[in-house]
Amino acid sequence: MNHIKIYAYNHTPLQFDFKQTVERFFVEEIPLYSSTGTGNYLILKIKKTDMSTWKLITVLAKATGLQERDIGYAGLKDKNATTIQYVSLPKQYEKELNKNLTTEKIEILERTYNKAPIKIGQLKGNRFSIILHHINEKDAKFFNTTAKKMQVDGIPNYYGYQRFGEDSRSYLQGKEIAHSGKRLKGSKEKLLVSAYQSYLYNRWLGSRVKLSTIITANKADEAAKKLKYPLELVKVLAKQSQFFKLFLGDVIMPYPYGKTNYVKDMTQSAQAFEQKKISPTGLLCGANALRAKSDAYHLEEEYDDTELSSLKGDRRFAWIWPKEVETAYDKETKKLTVGFYLPKGSYATTFLEEIGKFSLKGD
Repeated sequence: MNHIKIYAYNHTPLQFDFKQTVERFFVEEIPLYSSTGTGNYLILKIKKTDMSTWKLITVLAKATGLQERDIGYAGLKDKNATTIQYVSLPKQYEKELNKNLTTEKIEILERTYNKAPIKIGQLKGNRFSIILHHINEKDAKFFNTTAKKMQVDGIPNYYGYQRFGEDSRSYLQGKEIAHSGKRLKGSKEKLLVSAYQSYLYNRWLGSRVKLSTIITANKADEAAKKLKYPLELVKVLAKQSQFFKLFLGDVIMPYPYGKTNYVKDMTQSAQAFEQKKISPTGLLCGANALRAKSDAYHLEEEYDDTELSSLKGDRRFAWIWPKEVETAYDKETKKLTVGFYLPKGSYATTFLEEIGKFSLKGD
């Protein structure tokens, strides 16, 4: 990336080897609600290896004779992984599916029925299990302690490198397309513009993490000098007990879901944030996106692009809390298996990078 990621934690970096492969990267979707067991839609719990969600949909469409748009799914899962996800299709196509689905890459684990199809985003989150190689025992212990600490204190919710294409520069094409003012053609252009949207959000988040670090790591007068902020403001920010500092006008949301609101009283919001009741959000600029107000607006404005209107805008949680963190170390093979749960839209690689403090993208 042409911008270095800014980490929230200040421990020394760790060494381990990460590769996203079907043998080393497992992810399971956690549905938003369980199926009713009756209804006109067949709900499949599918385990797939070495196959993207798009490819899965294509294969299911071919097997059933359905249009791809008639097959419902909640989230996109990577090709280079072993993944479990849910799909829905109209019940009357079950016979065709049974007759024609023949690939070894797809295993149907469970079948049930529901009254409604699955829609994009209808998932709580994902459970991951990832095997890291070449990690020594001391680092494995430290990894575990750090990951458990992050479960309590949370982590910045950056988009992972996967969002930005092979060369990490797809956002530049996205910016060009966004500024052309034309309507987006196809999913490729949509993907490029959303990479640009995500790039701006990551930059904003990095700036807020950096600013929070300066306040946490310095005496108030030093921090005020470095940030060129009034001393009174820095004192109020420094009193907030959580790492990520909230400003007046920040857009906050009940965590893990709820309706947006604004920070009107910094102390009150900071308390709710520390108790994991709310979390601040960052802007995904686009049509109808909700902008921050007051001080928070000035911090956001630099990373806003009002010319990006071909996509719907949104807000994204800036701070999340990993859950169900477990690690198991094998001394003989120097492998560490890490299990954890993240809310939807969050990247496992972002969590691992915050612990290791190096980019996992590699070659």
